Amino acid sequence: MGSKLQIACPHCGSKDVFYSCEPKCCFNHVCEECKGTFEPVTEALGGRRKIVPPDPLPDCTEPAVACCLCESVAVYVDEDGVLVCADCQATLRLELTELAPG
Repeated sequence: MGSKLQIACPHCGSKDVFYSCEPKCCFNHVCEECKGTFEPVTEALGGRRKIVPPDPLPDCTEPAVACCLCESVAVYVDEDGVLVCADCQATLRLELTELAPG
């Protein structure tokens, strides 16, 4: 079973990060500790594998990212730490962009 996406703040390392927008707009995330912002994106690794979504599913304010291939936000972390899209089964790498200190 996959687990929810957790992203450490690139500014201070805190994992107290929340998603502040909606997928139709952007993927702006805010750190509760330092108020820094960033946007995660994915890059395809070239592999495919199945993943079972976590139960319960993430809340709408928890960290989220879109699959770069199918744009689904059903991206979870597999047991070995690799990101996998539950919809298209792509294996993905996470990158952080639009870094802005708080």
